Amino acid sequence: MKSKILRELTEKYGVRYSEKFHIDLKREPFKWFLLATLFGARISKSLALRTYKIFEIYNVTSPQRILEEGWDSLVALLDSGGYTRYDFKTADKLLELAKSLSRKDMNQLHEEAMDFEDLVKKLKSLAKGIGDTTVGIFLREMVGVWEKARPYPTPLAKMAARNLGIHNIEDFWRDEMGDLDYAKFESMLMEIGKLCRQGKCEKCPVRKLCEGMR
Repeated sequence: MKSKILRELTEKYGVRYSEKFHIDLKREPFKWFLLATLFGARISKSLALRTYKIFEIYNVTSPQRILEEGWDSLVALLDSGGYTRYDFKTADKLLELAKSLSRKDMNQLHEEAMDFEDLVKKLKSLAKGIGDTTVGIFLREMVGVWEKARPYPTPLAKMAARNLGIHNIEDFWRDEMGDLDYAKFESMLMEIGKLCRQGKCEKCPVRKLCEGMR
């Protein structure tokens, strides 16, 4: 019953965001990391997507272009996308990220990582403020692209899973829904997690399965 419902929700609501923006994950992992970084702030999904589109329009989607734009211009781009609460902090983060990757690309970072745990550590060290949410969003779409990439569920996805009685997201996906795209499965769980965090249980499509509702 649980697997059937989650499968249907994944097929209906699951999203691979790199596909929406035609990002080639093998050749352009930085573009996806930039979008994941924008998703990492506590703003709405629509604002993060709109902001990335603005960065794309102005061709500010590489470490070199971010450094060329500079702090003031980045703040203006972020403000135009709706990042008014996080504009200064995010501009600082993006500049630090760009500096970290100005002499090596992300595929090289992956090659230099000893294993999955080291990869996570290297990703978090790229800039202050890059944490579990950003890394988790990024890695969920890199599964199957980078050899050392594995699911690293975001806190919101973990919250949803816990309320649904799922103890290990990766194991549940592999055992129950391994034929579905993992990135879409976790993105669906993350949306449920947002409802959990906001206390909007009445809007949750899986509220009847939620252990906290029993």
